[in-house]
Amino acid sequence: MSALASSPVTGVIDESLVIIDFGRYEGRTVRDIGEVDPSFYQQLATEKEKGIFAIRRHRDKSFRLYMNPLSSLDQ
Repeated sequence: MSALASSPVTGVIDESLVIIDFGRYEGRTVRDIGEVDPSFYQQLATEKEKGIFAIRRHRDKSFRLYMNPLSSLDQ
């Protein structure tokens, strides 16, 4: 992703900096998911607007993609 491009999942944050913090891909970056499971990546992009997850800055200064505990996105 170029510096000026916007990700459908992470917005302006580089996908290689955002770590999935739930499900079968916990610990992998959003960029990794786009490469190994394009259909799950597309599901994340589709669900972004529904409030299924949020990106937060973790204590270690990394960005984490957190799952809303009340959501119904399959893990």
